[in-house]
This record gives sequence, structure tokens and C-alpha cells, in this order.
Amino acid sequence: MTVTELKKETIGQKKARAKKILATLRKAYGPVGCALHFTNPLELLVADILSAQCTDKRVNLVTPSLFKEYRTVQDYAKADLKTFEEEIRSTGFYKNKAKNIIACAKEMVTKHGGKVPHTLEELVKLPGVGRKTANAVLGNAFDVPGLCVDTHMVRINQKLGLTKNSDPVKIEFDLMPLVPQKEWTHYSHLMIHHGRVRCFARRPDCAHCSINGLCPSREDLKRGRAPFDSLPSHDFLSTS
Repeated sequence: MTVTELKKETIGQKKARAKKILATLRKAYGPVGCALHFTNPLELLVADILSAQCTDKRVNLVTPSLFKEYRTVQDYAKADLKTFEEEIRSTGFYKNKAKNIIACAKEMVTKHGGKVPHTLEELVKLPGVGRKTANAVLGNAFDVPGLCVDTHMVRINQKLGLTKNSDPVKIEFDLMPLVPQKEWTHYSHLMIHHGRVRCFARRPDCAHCSINGLCPSREDLKRGRAPFDSLPSHDFLSTS
């Protein structure tokens, strides 16, 4: 796949290439799951909110004690704000995260019977919950397929020429018709894993990339630039 070929690629051809990318990454990495540690939907919801602009590794260091102290939605709803802020301080942006998690819990108590909602429409109405977090909860806790567009998903799908957009929501909608719906969650996991172990933001390891032949960015990267280098950086998204 070259940049010239990409310009001539039809929607049908792009969809076929997306399927090949998915199959190749699955063969290369095997089953890849959510990197955040959780045992129920509530824990995943809290962990994913904490993961904003923070690594999953750091979140996984914070959550064991947190999940031991706060076991129900009601526990979070009754949490003391200042105390909670200190408990999650190391994840960064702790004041905003603490406020959102407590507000989120209070809304789940009053509007959802103290349960985590299991639809996208309901989840995105909760404080601190965007489409990425909602899709993460749906896909990993409720087995409802969803595309979790984080910084890795943005960067790699741009490089692959599967989207020209930089907005995560627009990218999600670009990918929906290209990736089989039942694979949305797994596609997200594979892309995120690929971004962590091979397609690095600063210096992608194209020489050892399993989807090199399906990527129109590879030749430009070897010369030190990418064909989509006019697109903005996405450091504002979670880099975990």
C-alpha cells in the first residue's frame, strides 16, 4: 500500500484492507484485552476515568486500595472529596477526576438505581464519561462492541489511511463501516497494543511491523516523515 494507491482506494477496498489489518494483528499478538485491572463494570468505569492523561500502569497501582475501600456506587457517592482527591492524586488531574467520579456516582444512585448503565446513550450523560470511556465499559464489562479511540487509535488509524480526521468521535464513525461490528472492541485492543509495542509515536518500528505492507505511511516514515504530518498532535488524549 502506497500513498498513491491510498488516494485511489475505494470504500470496499479500504474495508477489505481493514479486515486484513485486523487479521494480521490478531495473528501477531493473539488475544489482547483491556490493560486496566477490574472485576466489575463499576471498577472499570472508575479506572477508565482515572486513565485520562495517565498510564494504565499507574492507574493499576492506585486502584487496588481504592477498590477495597469503595465497593459500591453508594460508597463513591458518599466519598469525602478532599480525601478522595488525595487517594487518586498520583493519576494526575486528580481534582477534576475526583469531582467527576463522585458526581458520576451520585447520578447513578439517583437515576440508575445505583447501577452502571449499559447503554452508550446513558453512559455518556454521566459526569466525566465520554464516548471512549463509555465504549470501554460497554465492550469490556457488558460485551457490547465499541471502538475506544484513544491516542494510539488516533495516530495509527491516521497512518494507515483509514481516517483523515483528528477528532476522536469522527474517527470512531469513520471506522464503524470499515471494521466488523463484532470486532470493534478487539480491534481497539489490538491497535492500542500495537501502539505500545511497535508503532511508537516518536519513532515507529516499521522494520518489524507486521502490517507494514498494509500501511501507506511506511516509506515516508523511513525517510523521516509521515504522509499525514500536517495533522495535529494528540498528546491531549490518554497515552496509556
